[in-house]
Amino acid sequence: MLPCFSKQVFGLDCPGCGLQRSIVLLLKGDFADSFFMYPGLLPMVALFGFLALNRFIPVRKAGTITSILAGTTVFAILTNFIIKIAN
Repeated sequence: MLPCFSKQVFGLDCPGCGLQRSIVLLLKGDFADSFFMYPGLLPMVALFGFLALNRFIPVRKAGTITSILAGTTVFAILTNFIIKIAN
């Protein structure tokens, strides 16, 4: 795995810390551990999946759905980051 530059230099986790390990767990089929490792991954996968689907099959209200999925992803990432820093 690639080391986190932010963690090496500043000694603090970045908002993306845990993403690589979470992807590996998700690819192994361990959804629960993947979610607990990095909660932002699952909404991110849903967002990218929807964007790919919408590229080939246009969906009504795609902008609204994209905004909701993007907001959920950002919220999950920032919430996880704040909890990591607080502990």
